[in-house]
Amino acid sequence: MSSTLTYREHIETLKDDLDFEEQGDATYLHHPDDEARLLWAFHRPSGSHPIQVGDPNTDVAIMAFNHSRLGALERFTRLNPAVISDPDLRRHIRNRSRMLFRALVDNDFTELLAVLKFAPVFMDQACDQMINGRIWNEHYASPFLASEFLTMAGEECDEKLTTGVIRRLKPLNRYTFDEAKELLSELSTQVQKLHDSLKEHYLQAFERWIGVEKLHPLQAIVLKKQLHQLKGSYE
Repeated sequence: MSSTLTYREHIETLKDDLDFEEQGDATYLHHPDDEARLLWAFHRPSGSHPIQVGDPNTDVAIMAFNHSRLGALERFTRLNPAVISDPDLRRHIRNRSRMLFRALVDNDFTELLAVLKFAPVFMDQACDQMINGRIWNEHYASPFLASEFLTMAGEECDEKLTTGVIRRLKPLNRYTFDEAKELLSELSTQVQKLHDSLKEHYLQAFERWIGVEKLHPLQAIVLKKQLHQLKGSYE
């Protein structure tokens, strides 16, 4: 790099090179000047480098977090811990983390729980997206992971949050008969893993479902027995 060029100017001169990113990484990824690493976190063409998310300088880490293309779990676990622990610093990643939680709650909750176990301080954003976020796809939550989320929410677990979680569960009318029967069997045999509010939800949903399905008498007996097992644990 020429001593007459600023970091920004030097980066601009590299942009037309086929190995632009490789040259930039070699020059700026471990540069001793915070300003140089900060600029590279912003200008790196494929998003900030994963190691920059954990940069010891919090300004660089914040810039890298916001410009990273990593998945949510890796992005949060790589993030400089000082950013997570400081409310003022967290404010600078709030918009990006809101987008990440929007995707996390719109899935089966595996990564959502992993992120919250790593950084419980983001529970407020998870709850906000659970209540107010739109449903963008049909990647439904596991009933048991949804139950674990409600337990983790603790005092924040109110009617609005419970309703938001239930919206993320696959409705019974989207199951085939065999799939619904399998789900009821799973719920009744692992009922101890269900949050009380989700037990109530499934009790009501399955009672309606059994009432409208045209069942063989033997099928009805088996299903009602499973439903009674689920109900008995609730009463």
